[in-house]
Amino acid sequence: MSNPNSGRILVAGIGNIFLGDDAFGVEVIRRLRDAVLPPAVDVSDYGIRGMHLAYDLLDGRHDVLVLVDALPLDEPPGTLAVVQVDLDDPGWTLRPADVLAAPAADAHAMDPESVLRLLRSLGGRVDRVFVVGCQPAVLDERMGLSAPVAAAIDEAIRMVVGIAAEEAARLTAVPERRESALRVAADRGVSTDA
Repeated sequence: MSNPNSGRILVAGIGNIFLGDDAFGVEVIRRLRDAVLPPAVDVSDYGIRGMHLAYDLLDGRHDVLVLVDALPLDEPPGTLAVVQVDLDDPGWTLRPADVLAAPAADAHAMDPESVLRLLRSLGGRVDRVFVVGCQPAVLDERMGLSAPVAAAIDEAIRMVVGIAAEEAARLTAVPERRESALRVAADRGVSTDA
C-alpha cells in the first residue's frame, strides 16, 4: 500500500564542519537552499546527526534519498561521483550475528553506509538512494574546505538539482501512468479490482 505522504525526495547533507573537507555535504546543502527545486524536494543539513536521519526516514515520507557527503573515491581531491545504492542487495541486511558483533553506533560519526544499514536494520525503506560524493583532500581538525573540494561545490549543486528534478519527474509520472491505465481499463469495461 502506498503511503499518502510519499512521492517526496529528501536531499540530506552529512558531515562534520570541524574536520575540513568532511563539511562538503553541509556546504552543498547550505548553498542549495538558494537553488530552484521541485516542490516535492525537502533539503536538510543533518551534519553529524546520521542516526537522526535514519530515524527520520522510518516515517516512510520519502521515496528518494539523495545523500551528499565527502566520500573516499580513490581519486584526486575534488573528484565528484554519484553512486546509486541498491538497498535490496542482501549485503545491506544485517544478520542477528552481525548486529551482536558490530560495535554500538556512534551517533556523531555515521557515514552514509552506517546510516543506510541502521535504516534497514530498523525495518525502514527508501525506494531509491543516491549518494553525491566528493573525494576529500583534508580531514584534519580545521574549519573550511580545501581548495579542490571548494571548487567542486558548484558542480555538486548542479548534480543534486539534476537528480532531484529527474526523480521528481519520475515520481510524478508514476501515478499519472497508473491513473491512465485505470481509465483505459474502465473504458474497455475491464475490472481492475482484485
